[in-house]
Amino acid sequence: MPTVSRTKGKNKSKSKAASSAPAAERNAARDYSIAAVGRALDLLEALARIGPAPLATLAESARCTRTAGFRLLRTLEARGFAIQDEARGIWRLGARWAVLGRAAQQQGALAAAAMPFLATLGKATGENVYLRIRDGMESETIAIYQTDPGLRLYSEVGQRRPLHAGPSRLLLAHAPEAVQTQVLAQRLPRFTPATRTDSAWIAADLQRIRARGYLVTADEVVPGAVGVTAPVRDASGQVVAGLTVSAPSMRMRPPRPRALVPQVLDAALKLSQLLGDVTAAPGQATNGQKEQTSPMARWTETHGAASAGPHSIFR
Repeated sequence: MPTVSRTKGKNKSKSKAASSAPAAERNAARDYSIAAVGRALDLLEALARIGPAPLATLAESARCTRTAGFRLLRTLEARGFAIQDEARGIWRLGARWAVLGRAAQQQGALAAAAMPFLATLGKATGENVYLRIRDGMESETIAIYQTDPGLRLYSEVGQRRPLHAGPSRLLLAHAPEAVQTQVLAQRLPRFTPATRTDSAWIAADLQRIRARGYLVTADEVVPGAVGVTAPVRDASGQVVAGLTVSAPSMRMRPPRPRALVPQVLDAALKLSQLLGDVTAAPGQATNGQKEQTSPMARWTETHGAASAGPHSIFR
């Protein structure tokens, strides 16, 4: 009997310890995901990447059976989120996504998703980090992480800039050809002696940016400001933003800007993966070869060329 009492006492102690564990730790062990919802989202992301496409292609990309894919697509079709072209046997995204896209933009979805990555990069580099998007013929700063209140800010949330100069040129490099043509056909403003306004030079630089996979600029918009910028992509593979570390030239003397490139690329890569960009997922081989360990090599190999995917909800 005494032995039984001691055993019960131990069990009570264990139960009490378990109940006192932080809720976050207890919840971390639980899986609240719903398989059917996950498959539906996989199909939608496949539609965003490769659509319009036939059922077989979408099911293979989403790693589900054709039967499951067909039922899910029919459900989405009934709600206006997918459309089937029966004559051609292909599926495409429905018009209802435009409403969600506008709502996501108005609610600051991209900026909110990006802030943890901006903060991590800012703390690692000790410099301010900016997130910019293209809005029509201009760029707009939508998020900033200021490492130190004493550090100078080179932009503010909501500030708009032309696309041809400074970090914004990366967004121009990945903009539709019609936007590039329209921008380069204009008389381009000069902000500093270092601002490039020669359309032929800029057009060639856009190709270099796409091939290189990142952009380093100095003094082009604000004298003394050096920026290192990498592209952020969404589930469709499109560039939806530019992530920039910017600092005064006194702290960005060579070779420091180039040395920061892998960190900026890695932060942009991780944010892209959060947004659904699977082309650069960890451990995924590219071109049948082993994955590169360097963020710069991995990003350039996978994303060197501009992609012409469907419209993104973030723009």
